[in-house]
Amino acid sequence: MKIRGSWTAILLTLLISTTIIDSVTAGVNLRWASKRKVMREKVRKMLKTTFVLVTMDFSFPSFRFYHAYDNYMAYAFPHDELKPLSKSFTNSLSELGNLKLEHLPQNYNGSALSLIESLSSLVILGNQTEFRRAVSWLSENLNFDVDARVNLFECNIRVLGGLVSAHILATRLLQGTYENQLLVLAEDLGGRFLRAFDTPTGLPYAWINLKHGVMEHETTETSTSGCGSLILEMGALSQLTGDSRYESAALRALRKLWSMRSSLNLLGTTLDVATGEWIEHSSGIGAGATLDQIFLLNNIILYLMCLSTVGVDSFYEYLIKAYILFGREELWRMFHSAYLAVQKYFRHGPWYHEADMRTGKATYWQLTSLQAFWPGVQASHIEDQIFVYVKQVLVGDISSANLSHREFVHVWEKFGVLPERYLLDHQMLHPTEKYYPLRPELAESTFYLYQATKGLTYALLNPWYMEVGESIINALNSYTKVEGGFASVKDVTTMQLEDHQHSFFLSETCKYLYLLFDDSFLVDWNYVFTTEGHPLPVTSEWHERLPEAYISTNWTSLPLNQARQGSAMSKQVCPALALNSRHNGQQIESACHIPDARVDHRCYTDEDCGVDSSTCRQRSCSIAGYCGLWLLF
Repeated sequence: MKIRGSWTAILLTLLISTTIIDSVTAGVNLRWASKRKVMREKVRKMLKTTFVLVTMDFSFPSFRFYHAYDNYMAYAFPHDELKPLSKSFTNSLSELGNLKLEHLPQNYNGSALSLIESLSSLVILGNQTEFRRAVSWLSENLNFDVDARVNLFECNIRVLGGLVSAHILATRLLQGTYENQLLVLAEDLGGRFLRAFDTPTGLPYAWINLKHGVMEHETTETSTSGCGSLILEMGALSQLTGDSRYESAALRALRKLWSMRSSLNLLGTTLDVATGEWIEHSSGIGAGATLDQIFLLNNIILYLMCLSTVGVDSFYEYLIKAYILFGREELWRMFHSAYLAVQKYFRHGPWYHEADMRTGKATYWQLTSLQAFWPGVQASHIEDQIFVYVKQVLVGDISSANLSHREFVHVWEKFGVLPERYLLDHQMLHPTEKYYPLRPELAESTFYLYQATKGLTYALLNPWYMEVGESIINALNSYTKVEGGFASVKDVTTMQLEDHQHSFFLSETCKYLYLLFDDSFLVDWNYVFTTEGHPLPVTSEWHERLPEAYISTNWTSLPLNQARQGSAMSKQVCPALALNSRHNGQQIESACHIPDARVDHRCYTDEDCGVDSSTCRQRSCSIAGYCGLWLLF
């Protein structure tokens, strides 16, 4: 009777606790449903000023309905980007990634870059009228036969990605009037890109002249992201046109790049496309840097680094997103191996430092603003009609993603915005990279984490991401909004502004903040967002074959009719303790399982780690000090 009474008490306690949780959750959800409506309109007001339909001529200043967009249309269109302080423009497409501003074109007058970048944002905000007008103007006026040297990576993610995405949206929204004009433009641009891949290695040149192709004596130096982040846009172009050359070129470059990895499954930052040799061996998950000079500040030796378009960030992002979009198992295997290597050699608590690809030893201890994308990669869904997976994250590391995300938020709150580079080992700003160019990565990760934590398990955590979004919106309005648009911050310590509104502010920053508070765009279709925020639909028609329900060693994606499993990596628990399966109502315990030495799975050496229950493989100790299946073999 005592035993029965105890169980009754336990069940009653659980019932009461569940009721309380449900009540609290319902209250939280009701409050935040109202809050989301308020914040959605606040995002709109960031963009919206007045809507005065005077003429269909885009150059007419009165035709304005976004604060960022309408000022671009009034003072910069059809040039590339807005200068909001002077209410003028810059033809910046040929300047992107060109720090030394070399080989600038003489007669280039812009390609309406910010308009192209705004196309999908217009659709997401529900403005089909302006989207239709934008498509019409681009169809009649955009021309790529111009003598302009452009960065292949930047032009790919911004222009080709914008056109391909908008074409797909136009086929759905403008039926009967749209005749594939944007696809024709995209194919023209893609054909010009192909000339960059004519190298001994198949790795593309970083720079190409849109009219003349690769110029004589062009540099053969490029970055990992520059030649490894082309597969989404060029792959989509092949799927839409039936011309396999685009996807084949991008895939060949990606495979070659992966073959150049070290024995640790790490890649460097910069390489030579002619020889296939690495130039810079230090690498991380954000923007790379090249050592420029050493100087002394407050008796501390610091390294002055020059930020350029070198980096690895979108390389990792595109491996997993291309796997979702095209269903190639080889891309999943690449990502899986690369992800484990990142977690083992770059991670230090919530932070990710840089390391030498050959040894895994730390090189630079620094935060770069581009690293803020990583929690979003960790917390992106694989849930749609095609994959039929349970609602969980790509990598399964919500806890890990949340931990890193909170540190980025802390830095944001410390300075008011996120500085470009912060020295972790000295807890100080980088002396020359103290700017904030309206980057979207923190807003992007906040949106993905919100989407990944919608379930009951995270119901009380979930509203925090909306609070972060609100904080970002308020900061942008307080520090960067000016009469002529939104200006970049030149120095986060003084909030001095710079006369530049980057096109990605329209394509990404505003888009992710809006989706955080109104995700109705995602209700009827499933999308992969490119690194520039352009949505591409996930469809079985683009798959060689549907991806298998892949059960990896550190996270699990299962069919809907199976039990939900969590991430051993993020929860830092041994799989057998939390991931037991059931058969005919009976729990099954692994025969080979040997628990880790400590219950919290912290470790100092491999001897502190046991044997995995599902694979019967020896677990090892990571640099971050946690047991896991870090070694692939």
